[in-house]
Amino acid sequence: MQRPSARIITPYSVVNINGVVPRKTRCQLSADSSDRPFRILRKALDKIAEIKSLLEERRIAAKIAGLYNDSEPPRKTMRRGVLMTLLQQSAMTLPLWIGKPGDKPPPLCGAIPASGDYVAKPGDKVAARVKAVDGDEQWILAEVVSYSHATNKYEVDDIDEEGKERHTLSRRRIIPLPQWKANPETDPEALFQKEQLVLALYPQTTCFYRALIHTPPQRPQDDYSVLFEDTSYADGYSPPLNVAQRYVVACKEPKKK
Repeated sequence: MQRPSARIITPYSVVNINGVVPRKTRCQLSADSSDRPFRILRKALDKIAEIKSLLEERRIAAKIAGLYNDSEPPRKTMRRGVLMTLLQQSAMTLPLWIGKPGDKPPPLCGAIPASGDYVAKPGDKVAARVKAVDGDEQWILAEVVSYSHATNKYEVDDIDEEGKERHTLSRRRIIPLPQWKANPETDPEALFQKEQLVLALYPQTTCFYRALIHTPPQRPQDDYSVLFEDTSYADGYSPPLNVAQRYVVACKEPKKK
């Protein structure tokens, strides 16, 4: 009497009693194996983003509750030094977008702008166009406090505590910063290209200025090299300076002739 075929169930495949994996199952196993590293990495990145989001929510809740004591602030030089360090850390820890083959980078990945109906969340960092003390307008690094759907306006705080101010601004005066770094090796189309006009955060400041892309990043860990508009130079532009992807956004104004 012929013994009925038996199967052994493993976490990865189905094999018969003789240890032979059917061809169809082998193909499925191969596909699953090639996709597994991506799923593990994507899950890890999602978990990191979730943790950062929770920490940000707690920080905002503490701020609203008045748990931050600013009655005895540190010296301005120390405060500014700490702020610059925090901005650098924020740029370094910006997650790298990793998609499956064929996936397109999402909005707010590198140079890809937010969708038209996007609303930045409290705690998000943005470039905000405000009026300076002398009446001129400038783009500053700011943090979203709230958004009113009734008025379509944001309330944002100047990120620089030395000139801490709250501004109420329309949507057109707000540019959300990237939430993912674009990978030049897999998604070069999600980066600003050479000679493209942008707004970039000037090093060691909290203000954005017009600049031309000199060299886009070549590797995921690289910064942009940009030329800031500067009339003190003969050609109207500064020498190349490095600015992280986190702090480079599109400039809708035309180039100066």
